Amino acid sequence: MNLQQDFVAMVQKHQAGIWRYLRSLGADHATADDLTQETFLAVYQKPFERKDGASCWAYLRTVARNRFIDTLRKRKAGAGQLDIDAVDATWKTLAANDDGSRAKEALKQCMQRLPDHARLALDLQFRDRASREAIAQTLNMQEEGVKTLMRRIRMKLRQCIERRLGIGG
Repeated sequence: MNLQQDFVAMVQKHQAGIWRYLRSLGADHATADDLTQETFLAVYQKPFERKDGASCWAYLRTVARNRFIDTLRKRKAGAGQLDIDAVDATWKTLAANDDGSRAKEALKQCMQRLPDHARLALDLQFRDRASREAIAQTLNMQEEGVKTLMRRIRMKLRQCIERRLGIGG
């Protein structure tokens, strides 16, 4: 294969995984679409080097992560709700050829095990982009209670996912 064919093959193999990675960092659907394209465009515009397996996956994640952080800076939106390093560490432990499908399935299974109020809180925050104040009113809680609830939910989900994927402590 020539370099152009190698590049096309790399995009086909990793596009879905990079998109899922960006979503896990907190990018909305449209932003993840844009940043996925920008990631591969940035890789293409550099002198393209063939990379295999884990090194290719790690390189693409690094480029995507940097694009996401640049987007947050441009929007003057901090990543305060999300620990990007923790999310990235989890992705690093996934198999090099996994596009996030296993993690996505594990998340679905773990979400089903959450209490109804926890799933509602997540839906309000991530699907509806509700403020902490709005979530507190909906759940009849104090705002600080919502902050604590969300931290506990993320911790439980992370632990559940890691158990299902056989990673972590």
